[in-house]
Amino acid sequence: MVVMRFVLKLTYIISIFVFLCATKVSAQISDIRILRDINLHRNQSLDGVMKGLTNSVYPMSGIVPIYELVAGYRKHDRTIVRDAWWAIEGLGVNTILTFGMKYAVNRSRPYKTYPDIQNYQNDTDPSFPSGHTSFAFCTATSISRYYPKWYVVVPAYTWAAVVGYSRMDLGMHYPSDVLVGALVGTGSAWLAVLGNRYLQNRKFNRDFIR
Repeated sequence: MVVMRFVLKLTYIISIFVFLCATKVSAQISDIRILRDINLHRNQSLDGVMKGLTNSVYPMSGIVPIYELVAGYRKHDRTIVRDAWWAIEGLGVNTILTFGMKYAVNRSRPYKTYPDIQNYQNDTDPSFPSGHTSFAFCTATSISRYYPKWYVVVPAYTWAAVVGYSRMDLGMHYPSDVLVGALVGTGSAWLAVLGNRYLQNRKFNRDFIR
């Protein structure tokens, strides 16, 4: 029941943003205005830093759960192993949602529609939502759930937020792509956790009744 309510809320939020950000002309105008302000007036001396942040996403998304998994098995800690698998499942959910939405909405990259946008590279996949941002927030949420300390949570989400900014700074995504990517990534991590908890509780209740 809890998982179903969460899925419905996430679907509702995403649907609103898809409607507002991908179909409305006024939203598109606001999107490109914000993107131009960020991209065309950026500090170009920081381009290398922004590229580094962008390129850190997929390695970090893989390293974090693998490190947890190895540490858990070495320490024979079932909780760490369980959480590592949940993080991997969260990445799987995020992959399905992110790329499913990309090809369902099929929004062109901003530099293909607006030639004045200075892009970092030419990607062939659709723009909405931002995959780098969704994976960054999925990873940050998983890390923060494992280690709910301010000195872990703040850097994790700061990294994810700056990754999202870098995607606009480098001309790769609209602001709405980044915003929805953050929602999808965070939601995917929690969906994996809530889904597993629901299945565990259901199994416990079934075993208890027996």
